[in-house]
Amino acid sequence: MDQDIVYKIALSMIPDITADVVRSLEANGIGLEDFFTLNMPELESRLGLGRGGRFQNSSREEALFRARSELEFVRRHSIRVLFLLDDDYPPLLREIPDAPVTLYVLGRADLSAQPVFNVVGTRKCTAYGTSFCNTLITDLSAYYPGALVISGLAYGIDAAAHMAALQNGLATVAVMAHGLDMVYPASHRDLARRIIETGGALVSEYPSGTRPFRNNFLQRNRIVAGLSELTFVVESEVKGGAMSTANQAFSYNREVVALPGRYSDITSGGCNRLIANSKAHIFTSVPDLMNLMGWRLPTLTMNKPPQKVLFPELEGDLARVYAVLRRAAGPLAIDEIHVRTGMAMPSLMAALTDLEFEGIVMKLPGARYECS
Repeated sequence: MDQDIVYKIALSMIPDITADVVRSLEANGIGLEDFFTLNMPELESRLGLGRGGRFQNSSREEALFRARSELEFVRRHSIRVLFLLDDDYPPLLREIPDAPVTLYVLGRADLSAQPVFNVVGTRKCTAYGTSFCNTLITDLSAYYPGALVISGLAYGIDAAAHMAALQNGLATVAVMAHGLDMVYPASHRDLARRIIETGGALVSEYPSGTRPFRNNFLQRNRIVAGLSELTFVVESEVKGGAMSTANQAFSYNREVVALPGRYSDITSGGCNRLIANSKAHIFTSVPDLMNLMGWRLPTLTMNKPPQKVLFPELEGDLARVYAVLRRAAGPLAIDEIHVRTGMAMPSLMAALTDLEFEGIVMKLPGARYECS
């Protein structure tokens, strides 16, 4: 069993091994053990390659060495290894031509859940985008309590989507652009922990030790799109990661929906362009979205949307911070909250995170906060 996992991990570590190559191995009756044990001339012959083709003995040996070390890491941290040809590999992701050969999953989330959709957008989101994120996921959770929300754990809309899912009892999955031995950005470690603890997962195609290089984020976006039957772009500039995800989803013939905004709003420029270029449907209402996706209502009774807590029962640091924000005439910068509460900054940050998680306060651009 362990050797089989080593082969699966090692195969994904060899340069030029793609989903197409893995499918070709299967079509030619070449098993994982065969790939690593056949002499190179025979392997190349069975794959229809000329001598001195794509693969080298040294690459196979190095990959096996690294894979044995990676196996220790995934065993130690209870990380699931999903291989492209295995039954437990996410079926929607398997459909895309450039699917990752191996997927690492930390957490219990069912990646085959339905409905499954991603919510993406700019890191520099506005209150319009954040508020819409909360409303959209709250409304959908009332109809589909088993839905799975995918995003990328980045600042802005990604974090807002994960938080809204947590607040509404939905499982959520963060697709990472690095190995699962770290969390980037580091300030989202607590959010990542809550995702795992509440039945979600952190997912990556990268082995431990892989750092978050720029190109990794673009590669990550295809997984976000591939795992989902719907890509929802909340706010995005004309260029950015969310546009990359939307274009990937469009190329996979998956549905894309965008929230329109004013023509003068930079953060809505990408959404408006997607709609204008017929790459995305315009969002009009949740019922229209459900009709577009063909999502049928569950036969069991629906959950009611949670009611907003007007006067939450808070104690200690949480009560002190909430009282300051409630009395304020508008959003307050974190430095101003620090002055008014007299709290130590680490305690203040922890209290704000808890209040945001509970949906009691909302974080705005520029590290400003206000009551929800």
